[in-house]
Amino acid sequence: MKEWQKLRGVPIHVWHVFYDRAYGLSFDRAEELIKENLTEATVQVFQAPGGATTKKALYKHYYHYGYPLGVSTEDPKLLPACVEDKNGHILPYVTFSGGHLSLLPESLEQLRLLAAKRK
Repeated sequence: MKEWQKLRGVPIHVWHVFYDRAYGLSFDRAEELIKENLTEATVQVFQAPGGATTKKALYKHYYHYGYPLGVSTEDPKLLPACVEDKNGHILPYVTFSGGHLSLLPESLEQLRLLAAKRK
């Protein structure tokens, strides 16, 4: 991601949408938080539907480090789903369908400021 951002000159922002609100965090700020030890890696094991497992380091940034992005104006529907792997393990999860999120004016301003900062 770092190389892509550098080559294209386009700032990357990660947006995390919850059920009723959303937050944003610039990739540059995420890297700063990791360098400053304000966010530490959590190693998690993921299991693919085929049964293979992979360990990955996840960085879970606290939302107060980000900027508010939007609020829900229409609730989504929660739909159950699952995947069954080749060993018969059932991996349940929930999906969201529908709903509506309105972007906050200050989030658009934040994006403009961050873009200007990189120039």
